[in-house]
Amino acid sequence: MQYVRLGQSGLKVSRLCLGTMNMGSKEWKPWIFNEKESEPIIAHALDMGVNFIDLADFYSIGAGEEVVCNVLRRIARRDELVITTKVGYAMSSDINAQGHSRKHIFDAIDGSLKRMGMDYVDIYMLHYFDTETPVEETMGALNDIVLAGKARYIGVSTMYTWQLAKILQVCDKNGWARPINMQLQLNCAYREEEREMIPFCMDQGIGVSVFSPLARGILTSDLQSTRNQTDFFTAEMYNDQASRDIAHSVAKVADVRGCLPAQVAQAWVLQKTEVSSMLVGADSPAQFDSALAALEMTLTEDELYEIERNYTPCDLINDYTAGKRIARTARPAMAAFAD
Repeated sequence: MQYVRLGQSGLKVSRLCLGTMNMGSKEWKPWIFNEKESEPIIAHALDMGVNFIDLADFYSIGAGEEVVCNVLRRIARRDELVITTKVGYAMSSDINAQGHSRKHIFDAIDGSLKRMGMDYVDIYMLHYFDTETPVEETMGALNDIVLAGKARYIGVSTMYTWQLAKILQVCDKNGWARPINMQLQLNCAYREEEREMIPFCMDQGIGVSVFSPLARGILTSDLQSTRNQTDFFTAEMYNDQASRDIAHSVAKVADVRGCLPAQVAQAWVLQKTEVSSMLVGADSPAQFDSALAALEMTLTEDELYEIERNYTPCDLINDYTAGKRIARTARPAMAAFAD
């Protein structure tokens, strides 16, 4: 395992972070693993040197935090782990059980810690940027949680670069705790964060953690998996010819290498020097080992060209573009230009 300092903080994390969206309750999604099924994956990741665990209260509507931390309390030492959880998405039908208001943030951290059976979380993260709550209210609440010892650091995820700039401005103005980590989506089929967000994080000393290195699974060349057949996000984000062409190129490089396409896709992410850590949502110990092998793989210039040659720009993937993204294919002519 390789370890890296997260941004300009003193916190050191494994370059592979165990993603846990697939752990919790099958009542939430059919592809979720229960506690018994999750334990071998968690144990193997820890055995391989992982100290970075990613959670969110929204995963299985709380059951994810409970399942993963039940396992961690049995097989690991709390002080040797860096555990993050996130807040923001709706946890019930109550109008205030969502977003980043002071009320919900305070309620949410207590709920998460109770489900986790822990006194603190290492990094408490905003799951997105709440446009309906003043940023001063949100960041002031997070700073108070740090001061109360319920979180050691704060982090952010999935937003526009200008929104992160607002967060940093209000933190610096008030002397509040700054985010040390930005969690964002990046893979060889979606690279838009390389334009603004990642360079801005590098300039501001914020660590970058990448999720969905396999583009919701399409880069594994297994489009018929249960998750790809039932997860509407896959169609929303990657249902275009450019993504399929990129997946084909990844498979070609893997075929020449004699390895799995997933390993090539993960190696592409890890070869980005600005990436601090990569989330691995493994369905088995073997899948985790593929990511571990990717840490030692160096793609050649010819391989990188083959993987990247089909990429074309696209709309950002975030909460604000959901259902409104323009596909990476030409739109038909209309009205007077239809002929």
